[in-house]
Amino acid sequence: MTVQLGEVLAALDARYDPALAEGWDAVGLVCGDPAEAVRSVLFAVDPTAAVVDEVIGTGAQLLVTHHPLFLSPVHGVPADDPKGRLVHRLVRAGAALFVAHTNADRAADHGVNAALAAVLGLADAVPLEPVATDPRAGLGRVGRLPEPLTLREFARHAAAVLPATAGGVRAAGDPERIVRTVAVCGGSGGSLVGAAAAAGADVLLTSDLKHHPVSDALAVPGPALCDVAHYASEWPWLPVAAEVLRGDLGGRVEVAVSTRRTDPWTCRAGAPG
Repeated sequence: MTVQLGEVLAALDARYDPALAEGWDAVGLVCGDPAEAVRSVLFAVDPTAAVVDEVIGTGAQLLVTHHPLFLSPVHGVPADDPKGRLVHRLVRAGAALFVAHTNADRAADHGVNAALAAVLGLADAVPLEPVATDPRAGLGRVGRLPEPLTLREFARHAAAVLPATAGGVRAAGDPERIVRTVAVCGGSGGSLVGAAAAAGADVLLTSDLKHHPVSDALAVPGPALCDVAHYASEWPWLPVAAEVLRGDLGGRVEVAVSTRRTDPWTCRAGAPG
């Protein structure tokens, strides 16, 4: 069975409203003809060359990624440019590219942060920064663990349920601190430390935390911090988004999640036990 790309895009926009995206973001259709037929869709975190190889190898007609191919304005996509080359390869293969980025982060129920909270097992998770138009939507999530864990145990739990990466999971704070309430933000969520503290979180799990802000955060009352790979924090959304799209289209398209790990880090040395 096939569905017109335009119908698939409408289903995606209905779940991941473009109006939820940051003003600086670049979401939506990057390349592709809405009148073309789609039989299969591949979901991935990043539109890398390896993922495009997978699109071509599987014959998918649509690639849905979380991260944009282009964030800065572009004036051309020549094939001798690395990103332009990806556009050319997709077009030649008859495959479209669609991006759901910060709109998917804020989406209610089936967005990036809802998926991250779910995979960690958080109960009654709600947005850390809800949007005015829908209290179920917003940035980050905060919820409760089924049973208390120490910070050390929580870090091990996160490492067990998130995709394995070279960087693993780092925690800042007393390793024996008891963790009951957990705040999360997929991707770079260091700006939410204050919101996590206001929500009574014992720990904030996010990505891309920097040395000085972490040191400053630990000097005042507030949550412990857990730093995971950016890729790992957003990957749990992929199978959720794939199944939601399949259901929204009545099973008329095949869906799959990329098998390519797009975390850029490849090895680690000298980490203490």
